[in-house]
Amino acid sequence: MTDELPTLSPVLDRLRGHVLEHSVKTGDFTLKSGARSDWFLDTKQTACRPDGIVAVADAVAEVFGDDLGEIDAIGGLTLGADPMAYGVAAVLATRGVGLRSFSVRKEAKRGGVTGRIAGALRVGDRVLVTEDTTTRGTSLMEAVEQIAGFGAEPVWMSVIVDRGGTCAAMAAERGIDYRPLLRAPDIGYEFGT
Repeated sequence: MTDELPTLSPVLDRLRGHVLEHSVKTGDFTLKSGARSDWFLDTKQTACRPDGIVAVADAVAEVFGDDLGEIDAIGGLTLGADPMAYGVAAVLATRGVGLRSFSVRKEAKRGGVTGRIAGALRVGDRVLVTEDTTTRGTSLMEAVEQIAGFGAEPVWMSVIVDRGGTCAAMAAERGIDYRPLLRAPDIGYEFGT
């Protein structure tokens, strides 16, 4: 971890403080990719706390600004996207921003309402695809494929923290506007796997 943190807006700095206090763990970890790391992000520790999800929603409102009015729905691959999608939609609803939320299941449901989409996503929706943390971007891109296959339009992507720094290029390739709330260097770490 570096001692010098970049300057952020007060809203993003408050989110960074919450992430550093509650979500960054140090030690010896094996990441989902199989790589070893001396730090780990459990950003559900931010997204699942009341003050944390308010900080996330405030950051989404700041980062997306006027574009919030263009977004119909927010969601992504369960379980990583769920706290952010449902929490942000609920907090912003109290401020007059009406986003419907949804999850993309890991596998298709066979009974009742079938398929991988669960929640209030509609065909034609312009979607903000979310995830709590991304390293390689694979979960975000899997969600993008399912959302597009459902008939909605993945227009934006965001995460609480971009750990890996590779997702922006993947999003650009698909024509998706990627806006992470924080990046690894914002919390004092280098991008990494």
